[in-house]
Amino acid sequence: MSTAQLHVEDHWIAHPRGRLFARAWAPAGGNGAKPPIVLLHDSLGCVELWRDFPAALCEATGRRVVAYDRLGFGRSDAREGPMPLDFVADEARSFFPAVLAQLGIDRFAVLGHSVGGGMAVHCAAEWGARCEALVTMSAQVFVEDRTAQGIRAAGEQFKAPEQMQRLARYHGDKAAWVLAAWVGTWLDPAFAGWSLTATLPRVACAVLALHGDSDEYGSTCHPEMIGRLVSGPARVEVLAETGHMPHRERPGHIAHIVADALASTGTG
Repeated sequence: MSTAQLHVEDHWIAHPRGRLFARAWAPAGGNGAKPPIVLLHDSLGCVELWRDFPAALCEATGRRVVAYDRLGFGRSDAREGPMPLDFVADEARSFFPAVLAQLGIDRFAVLGHSVGGGMAVHCAAEWGARCEALVTMSAQVFVEDRTAQGIRAAGEQFKAPEQMQRLARYHGDKAAWVLAAWVGTWLDPAFAGWSLTATLPRVACAVLALHGDSDEYGSTCHPEMIGRLVSGPARVEVLAETGHMPHRERPGHIAHIVADALASTGTG
């Protein structure tokens, strides 16, 4: 299957707090019987910043792949005020079900990158009867010192005007809010105790935890904790010479690891 054979469709998701933008990639000729894979982006991400990965994932798995811009990001509506401290869990409770309902998704697999991985954990726990598989990529389980140090360093880099201009290419006039939501929330002393340790045991589906050995925002203790604490079967993959963005560094390779994991669980 080539990218030219994929069907790509944009959607708008209605929500009381604001509209969400979504994009779906599907194999030509229909979605088949396999549950779709829903993607949850990172703290500075959006649909466009997944780049070639959704198409590669669609090709590798033969599944429909859906990505959406969280409220305040990308083409979705703006979000007012600071990010609430329970925003990771709230995504699974408040926004994710609206995406499922309006796109007609019943059973699904969920894949999240970075903080999106934490959201995906909550989605798998909250909607366990419908979730066939969970994939985390570069996810954090708690606020590690390495995570905070990486965010501080990135915050300094974004003081350069060209860095904010790059962010604005994807988030428009919401760019300053996006950056503040990331840096301000993760470095807030009130957020320091955030953790997924109480949620992970509620995940009973098959789990794949991917993490680069050179990830500047988290050590390999995170995927190891995910693999150890979930209730379902888990596979942990530490990727050699890989940083925080494995899906950008090697999209085809990561897509095939995911496809293999789904196939080995009987859901592929």
